[in-house]
Amino acid sequence: MFENLEEKRQSYVIAEVGNNHQGDLDIARKYIEKFAALGASAIKFQTRNNRYLFSESGYSAPYNSEHSFAKTYGEHRELLELKPEWLPILKEDCDRVGVDFMSTPFDEPSLDLLCSIGVSLLKVASFDLGNLPFLSRIASKGLPVVLSCGGGQLEQIRASYEVLRRGAPEVAILHCVSEYPCEYNILGLNNIDVLAKEFPDCTIGLSDHFTGILSGPVAYMKGARVFEKHVTLNRAWKGTDHGFALEPEGFRKFVRDISRVPHMLNPKPADELGTEMVFKKLGKSIVAYKDIPAGEKLTLDNLTGKIFDNQGIPVRQSVEVIGKSAVQDIAAGQLIQFSQLSD
Repeated sequence: MFENLEEKRQSYVIAEVGNNHQGDLDIARKYIEKFAALGASAIKFQTRNNRYLFSESGYSAPYNSEHSFAKTYGEHRELLELKPEWLPILKEDCDRVGVDFMSTPFDEPSLDLLCSIGVSLLKVASFDLGNLPFLSRIASKGLPVVLSCGGGQLEQIRASYEVLRRGAPEVAILHCVSEYPCEYNILGLNNIDVLAKEFPDCTIGLSDHFTGILSGPVAYMKGARVFEKHVTLNRAWKGTDHGFALEPEGFRKFVRDISRVPHMLNPKPADELGTEMVFKKLGKSIVAYKDIPAGEKLTLDNLTGKIFDNQGIPVRQSVEVIGKSAVQDIAAGQLIQFSQLSD
């Protein structure tokens, strides 16, 4: 899944819907249609069994927020979950449009549920970095895993990776800063270098909550090949994640700009340099700046450049003529040819 991305000069871009579907199946399906068409490699959701995941006190805690869908946090979360019977429908939609169906299980029942309907790969949220018992259960499923490491220390990332690699055929480790949104000056993209050095056999990537798209191309330059970006159909919708997510046009540009980076890096072939049309039309040719009598050497003082309809020796090649001697008189303003010169 992540193999040969470097060789193919490709990236794997995850459109993270999370709970931005507002708990509505029709909206969730629209995300798949829209972001698959814009270049996503995978469409990712989140899956929770809230009664299992939260303690009774955590489930019943009051939730007073402008983004609240209910009075308690548990009820709020329930209204934003995808119903288990919807997951096969979303999986079929992803298969139909040619993208991977992906989700983050936040607990063991959700892990089993996702695997029973056939997710292509699993995501480990930063919340579960270092949760070795849960990671061991994820590894036992034998699926590719993407691990975010927001808030984690290197030893915690290493321990998590060692557990996952016991069963997962591929592991991608994503640099992440757990700030929502994440300002540009705390993105910490140099950490991608650290991860690449520490985990040379692992694909490295970026999961960011930056509101812009520049993080993608810069991260690619640092070595990232897997990217996760939150997406929304409307940043004005109610919910905590919409404000820092990319709308469709922003996501299109995010994917576009990442895909362009490897093609920007190769130098132009040397034999094509200087042959560009603009030089054929407006390129200067070497001429005599003043009269040059036969036997006089060509110098910085007696040469200049002018534009001719038929180009002579391009001025960029002046190093090849300076120091040579004129074998005949050359009048000021006259186009100089190699046949007029000797060593």
